[in-house]
Amino acid sequence: MTDYTNITREASQYVESLFEESKPLNLFFHNLRHTQTVVERSEEIGLFYKLPEKDMMLLLVAAWFHDTGYLFVEHAIHEEKSVDLMLDFIKPFQLPGDLVNEIEGCILSTRIPRNPNGMLQEIICDADTYHFGTTEFQQTNVQIFKELQHQKRCELTQLAFDETAMDMLKHHHFYTRYCRDLLNPGKKTNMKKLKKKIKNDDYNEETDHDEEFLITEKDGTTKGMQTMLRLTSSNHIQLSEMADSKANILISVNAIIISVILSVLLRKLQTDPYLTIPTIVFLTFSVVTIVISILATRPKLNTGTFVEEDIVNKKTNLLFFGNFHKMSLENYEKAMKMMMKDSDYLYSSIVQDIYHLGVVLGKKYRLIRLAYNVFMIGIIVSVIAFALAALFNTEPPPVTIINGNSGGSPF
Repeated sequence: MTDYTNITREASQYVESLFEESKPLNLFFHNLRHTQTVVERSEEIGLFYKLPEKDMMLLLVAAWFHDTGYLFVEHAIHEEKSVDLMLDFIKPFQLPGDLVNEIEGCILSTRIPRNPNGMLQEIICDADTYHFGTTEFQQTNVQIFKELQHQKRCELTQLAFDETAMDMLKHHHFYTRYCRDLLNPGKKTNMKKLKKKIKNDDYNEETDHDEEFLITEKDGTTKGMQTMLRLTSSNHIQLSEMADSKANILISVNAIIISVILSVLLRKLQTDPYLTIPTIVFLTFSVVTIVISILATRPKLNTGTFVEEDIVNKKTNLLFFGNFHKMSLENYEKAMKMMMKDSDYLYSSIVQDIYHLGVVLGKKYRLIRLAYNVFMIGIIVSVIAFALAALFNTEPPPVTIINGNSGGSPF
């Protein structure tokens, strides 16, 4: 059985090594970061359409390789070179010819003019131009112009280049419904800003250089922020799982103790009443430990609804299920699209999610610590109580009655 996940992982490592070995100095846009972004967005769209594992592999391998040709050949034939590199990479995996042809088709579909054929080609084309509908467009536009200038592929001024970009935006359209719904409003906003810039002739060479520096710094910062938030959230989730596991251990152990006390020790009290107090002490501590452990793991739900004003005013966190579990899919999807178009709202929601995870974790670990302390003290006190009860027991052992007479003689 073909391991599609492994092929995707190997493709990522192979392409990253190509960029690392080449170390291109004049690829300000078509670099490894752009490739990684296209891969991420291809996966995002593919997950939305619930692509099967095989199709997802084809899409992501094509996304990894689609711009590798820039490392070796001129712009005009870079797609063909990208296909050659992909074919060399994929050969050892011995994939059927039709699957290899699909990957090749996806790579070639990113050529201008684009004419994608099928879902996979539409997705990679939309992923490649995803930035047209986001706030990143202004940055990427500057990066592309700088790349063209350094490669001497463009003798246009920034103004003329922006006019060309404006014309491209007018004729561009997203192919998947997901991207049309999500990105068309942002693309219209970008077109308005670019049109205003062209109309006002708002160009300053020194400002452009400063902007480029800020762009580079912001890209690095954004990537670092994303890594930090992802790791922090993952660590909180792991700690929460550990807390639940500890609580379950306490509940299981004390449940066994209580069942033993109720089934065995209570009958023993009829013949050994001096064990009554130690038994009650032991039983009490076990019950208290179970109650505290249950409180530590007991889930808490919010109302599960929100209104449109909450989204507009950024007052609800859509990343926490407790805020939307009673909402319809249509309303939730609409709200999520609004949030994804607002980077400040998105990052704020992630930070809120991490904060609330931390608050819940603090409560869990306080209660679990208390439960372990109660359990430890209960064991110590109970053992001491049983020992003292046995030590100070002065009652004579029960007399055995044989044939209705006491004593050792049957007569």
